[in-house]
Amino acid sequence: MLKEWIDEVKKATDPAELGMILVHNGVVRGTSKQGEPVRRMRLTYDNVKLQRLVDENKKKEGIVDIRVWINEGELDVGDDIMVLLVAGRFRTDVLPVFETVLSTIKNRIVSEQELK
Repeated sequence: MLKEWIDEVKKATDPAELGMILVHNGVVRGTSKQGEPVRRMRLTYDNVKLQRLVDENKKKEGIVDIRVWINEGELDVGDDIMVLLVAGRFRTDVLPVFETVLSTIKNRIVSEQELK
């Protein structure tokens, strides 16, 4: 999926407007933030809020594309949770949007429950 996304973004974008593609691949850890063992997790998300977030941030200066995949359901340790791609002109355009989108997804769009 990731290689395809990158190839699609490069093909669809004017090379003068594309200088950075930043990717995040979140994975289920074997321990919680508090250090407790985690066996599995259950993850859900609000697709309407996610689409709104992506649409709003795609309009920002210097951003050419944003793609998000979230793995909804029961996940095992080591499974992918999410893949986020933000592509744009300069690092100064991409980094703040990347941080905003990632933080908003984690704090307002995704709901997760650790299964011990």
